[in-house]
Amino acid sequence: MKNALVVDDNDVNRILASRLLTKAGWTVSDVDCGEAALSFLAANTVSLILLDVSMPTMSGQEVCRRVRAESLGGPMVKIAAYTAHAMPEEVQEFLDGGFDTVLLKPMSRDRLNATLSELGFE
Repeated sequence: MKNALVVDDNDVNRILASRLLTKAGWTVSDVDCGEAALSFLAANTVSLILLDVSMPTMSGQEVCRRVRAESLGGPMVKIAAYTAHAMPEEVQEFLDGGFDTVLLKPMSRDRLNATLSELGFE
């Protein structure tokens, strides 16, 4: 199963990520906020979540924490922090907070493929 959920309040970032994943052979759903992500994940299983860190009302960190605590999205779901924040201490904070990896914006096909490989997706 290669199902992904892209969560980003920015339409351009969400569409770009969705298109790149689709071209890589993934079935992609997308939502524009943390609340919608939690609702989607309560009813659906995915292999991968690309989760924007900076969103209004509910941060990506809070969404990640809840996905992990409530076992949403499936038992083997991988969560990538999708962010422009790349300072080493920020990256470590994301990893310590339950993210599996960090994918930097703006996304490119090569960066996405490297991240997918790092997460064990071929």
